Amino acid sequence: MPMTTMADREKELRSLLEKFAAHPEKAFTEERARAAVLRRMVAAQEKEGA
Repeated sequence: MPMTTMADREKELRSLLEKFAAHPEKAFTEERARAAVLRRMVAAQEKEGA
């Protein structure tokens, strides 16, 4: 199983945000929950690196 990097997570988050922006009429409940997790992970990584 390949390792997931922070770059992979950031790319997934950008992709999800683009999806939300393209279709604001949809709820995307599960995807929004995943985006929230990814945001916390990215923020934690940035805080660690700061």
